[in-house]
Amino acid sequence: MLDVMTAPTWDPQQYLRHADHRTRPFHDLLARVPELPTTPSPRVADLGCGAGNVTALLAERWPRARITGYDNSPQMLERARAHATALLDFAEADAATWTPAQPHDLIISNALLQWVPGHADRLPDWLDALTPGGTLALQVPGNFDQPSHVLMRRLAESPHWRTRLGGRLRHTDAVLSPAGYLDRLTGPGVTADVWETTYLHLLPGEDPVLDWVKGTGLRPVLTALADDEGARDAFLAEYRDLLRAAYPAGPHGTVFPFRRIFAVARREK
Repeated sequence: MLDVMTAPTWDPQQYLRHADHRTRPFHDLLARVPELPTTPSPRVADLGCGAGNVTALLAERWPRARITGYDNSPQMLERARAHATALLDFAEADAATWTPAQPHDLIISNALLQWVPGHADRLPDWLDALTPGGTLALQVPGNFDQPSHVLMRRLAESPHWRTRLGGRLRHTDAVLSPAGYLDRLTGPGVTADVWETTYLHLLPGEDPVLDWVKGTGLRPVLTALADDEGARDAFLAEYRDLLRAAYPAGPHGTVFPFRRIFAVARREK
């Protein structure tokens, strides 16, 4: 949520409606991050901290670390600052240009970099900013070829909506393949571990996939149509019907497959 192609307005409350499912990949990423090399006060950066709920998990694991969560959404930062402590703070920054002013033991990014065009070109700078033994860890969605996104793009590019929404949504090139991240992160003095997981989220309620994307992928559309309630509701109705067909409700909820790509790169001591 640091640098977005269409500068959408973020809604922390909507984003956190599925917090348990959204946080699970961060737990899985964090489980593969080794202990930090600096003692007693390692330096940690959370790029795209959003509402701050996952940044707080970093403080739980490393209670003596100096942690800063970065985001460029005023709405998200306002919510995140409720988690601030003497060692945990939050600041405005843009991942497209952010460069650490000092060495870091951990630079971590959870579900951010898909919003940053050309983010792969920033990876070498962040690796160079690690202390010996430090870690760069990231997680990005890998579901841009799935119905939730394909149908959204197709509708936005349809004749009725193209003038207002054409070109606003991300495509499959928003993230690299797992092999692409492995190639970019592996080099002299750096070892990388890259993997992917598809979660089968069982979502309750009516139109839960629509409710999910309202908090993330649909934000550019909602922002573009924010001044026209009738148009916004018309788009949502069309998109809702498409999602209902693509993700039918079952007896226990709606199954929403969601692929995630993970990478952990560590600089040698």
